[in-house]
Amino acid sequence: MAKRDYYEILSVPRNATESDLKRAYRRLAMKHHPDRNPGDRAAEEQFKEAKEAYEILTDARKRAAYNQFGHAGVDPAAGAPSGFGGAGSFSDIFDTVFGDIFGGGGRGGARVNRGADLVYDLEMSLEDAVAGATTEIEVPTLTLCRTCNGSGARSGSGMVNCSTCGGHGAVRMQQGFFSVQQTCPRCRGTGKVIRDPCGSCHGHGRIKQHKTLAVKVPGGVDTGDRIRLSGEGEAGEHGGPGGDLYVNIHVKKHPIFTREGSDLYCEVPIGFVTAALGGDLDVPTLNGRVTLKIPAETQTGKVFRLKGKGVKAVREREVGDLLCRVAIETPVHLNSEQKDLLRAFAGTMKTGRHSPQESSWLDGVKRFFDEMKF
Repeated sequence: MAKRDYYEILSVPRNATESDLKRAYRRLAMKHHPDRNPGDRAAEEQFKEAKEAYEILTDARKRAAYNQFGHAGVDPAAGAPSGFGGAGSFSDIFDTVFGDIFGGGGRGGARVNRGADLVYDLEMSLEDAVAGATTEIEVPTLTLCRTCNGSGARSGSGMVNCSTCGGHGAVRMQQGFFSVQQTCPRCRGTGKVIRDPCGSCHGHGRIKQHKTLAVKVPGGVDTGDRIRLSGEGEAGEHGGPGGDLYVNIHVKKHPIFTREGSDLYCEVPIGFVTAALGGDLDVPTLNGRVTLKIPAETQTGKVFRLKGKGVKAVREREVGDLLCRVAIETPVHLNSEQKDLLRAFAGTMKTGRHSPQESSWLDGVKRFFDEMKF
């Protein structure tokens, strides 16, 4: 299919200046950009066509070749643009066409800016983090003004050219022999100002509010995980897209368990009689009680692993384990009868190796002193 004439595409004469080309392209870009016409293939093709025409005609060398030889003069094999790498984001259009040196203007209307992203710190219990929960949060944010629908102008009024820059969005400052172009301080580069501001938002297009949201937290999250809620951040300026809300998870300290990845840890105190003779002990898990069998002659610090009683982390397939570390308690507040019984018991411990760790430690101490040279 034969290509259309570039000047015809932009609807400009052949002697059009660069500013004429920029205005023409800006108008077509605003109208046909895919971000404004999602799913419209015809609009996307018209945008690409206008972009190609603008790129060729704003390059002095390529424009001269095109004026002399037509499309053959800017054939891709001769160094002309061979593609566009996609339509690009809408901000690319402003950067390449609407932006001037020193952030100058050239924008024909109100600048559309994406709203700021927000961060919310959500504190939750270990039980809720492991099982998952839906919780309501209240977020202070800037929301779209419903009175003016984000325009900032009172109903029935509109925007007028800025009197400071004459609608150009930039002002020129003379400094000696140099002339410097700067963004207009009044309209901030838009070239337009609101004639009659909205009474609700006072011309800002957004108002401060507390927004209540229901956040669905998946099971298995842990401190440091983050949930992204697209478009739930601050509303964009002049009807621009909203930012995102990031919910940072903080799991509160638990009185019994500590968590490391998919595993849970807890310390289980037991009496020395149970440790010596063995027995059954009820221990808690996040799913209820389980019975832990303590074998005879258990030493303090011994760790028992309960398979599958831990956590299924968000990014893991398997459920972790619960690891119970035994801590043998020394009895306190003994009465005289109990003390006498213990003394009698200690008298029976003088023969035999009833304390293997103590004996091996004492043997090590003896060797240390024997080998030491004073």
